[in-house]
Amino acid sequence: PYYVGINQNLYLQASLHSSDPLLQLFLDTCVASPSPHNFTTESYAIIKNGCVKDPTYAKYSSPHRHIVRFRFNAFQFLQSSSEVYLQCELVVCRAYDYSSRCYQGCVHRSKREAGS
Repeated sequence: PYYVGINQNLYLQASLHSSDPLLQLFLDTCVASPSPHNFTTESYAIIKNGCVKDPTYAKYSSPHRHIVRFRFNAFQFLQSSSEVYLQCELVVCRAYDYSSRCYQGCVHRSKREAGS
């Protein structure tokens, strides 16, 4: 575990270990939960589908395409233990493939309309 006080900056870095220099990483989704087993019902999205959801989120530039760096303010779920679990989804793309997910950025996914 990593210990940090409430509202302190929490810095994260993800890196891809590959011999291919033309691969790059994209942070698509990062969700926090008070449980390591459930990231759907009681969860808080920091970034979802490439769209920033948490106002304290900040992306940092990286010297390499295969490294993603970001931060957000630490928080605690109400009426839960002081532990917060993080689950992030990253996408690996071919560098300079401008049709790939890495270059789309924020994608607003529309919900389907329920039929009668």
